[in-house]
Amino acid sequence: MSLNIEMEVISEVLCIRLSGELDHHTADGLRSQATEAIERQGIRHIVMNLEGLTFMDSSGLGVILGRYKQLKQLHGELVVCSATAAVERLLDMSGLFKIIRMEPTEANALQRLGVA
Repeated sequence: MSLNIEMEVISEVLCIRLSGELDHHTADGLRSQATEAIERQGIRHIVMNLEGLTFMDSSGLGVILGRYKQLKQLHGELVVCSATAAVERLLDMSGLFKIIRMEPTEANALQRLGVA
């Protein structure tokens, strides 16, 4: 299976909506698209909507952590939302929730960042 990536910019927030599988085959594509958007469009925050994500491995965790670090240098924030139970469990076990906030919906995440 592949990864579908939908991106939308709302103010200084990049909304990334993922569906499919985020693994070692698809991680580089997401990494490059997100990095390019951050650099070219003046992005300070990311909302990563994982509602349609059916699978994620350590490569996916690496992409999320890398974008978190990139935004932290810009004094921004990365918020994850709408994760499936399996993906949420992986994020929790990895310890990412100690540094990255999780919101139940994209609307909640945007509101938390002061956009909605």
